[in-house]
Formats: sequence, structure tokens, C-alpha cells
Amino acid sequence: MELLEKAQEFIGRKMSNMSTSDRVEASREAKALILSINEIYKETKDSNLMDVMKEVTAKKKKIEKRLNGVPLV
Repeated sequence: MELLEKAQEFIGRKMSNMSTSDRVEASREAKALILSINEIYKETKDSNLMDVMKEVTAKKKKIEKRLNGVPLV
């Protein structure tokens, strides 16, 4: 599965020294991966796909946390 290979590559990618535009691009890529994997998961109910989706989601949340910054209170 080419999609799982892309997801594993995304998970293994280093996220240090990224510019803001790189973070936005990575976040969009993660969203596309998650939605694609989810479509396949709906048909197959494969637990391996769910685990990959969870890993990509966790990485996406870290990226978005850095994008949004700390709220000013």
C-alpha cells in the first residue's frame, strides 16, 4: 500500500527547524493522509490502519500546536 508508506515516511520525518510555511504544508499533508486512510478504514475495519491514523494525528496535533502558538491570556 502506497498510502501506508507515505504515512510511515510522514511519521518518521524530522520536524525541527521548520518554517511556518513548512508547518502549514505538513499539516495539510497530514490531513490528506488521515482522510485517505479513513476512507479505506471504513471499508476494511483494519486495526493496523487505525493505529497509523492515530500516529499521524498525534504528529499533526504537535505541528498545529506550534502553528497556533500559546494563547495570550
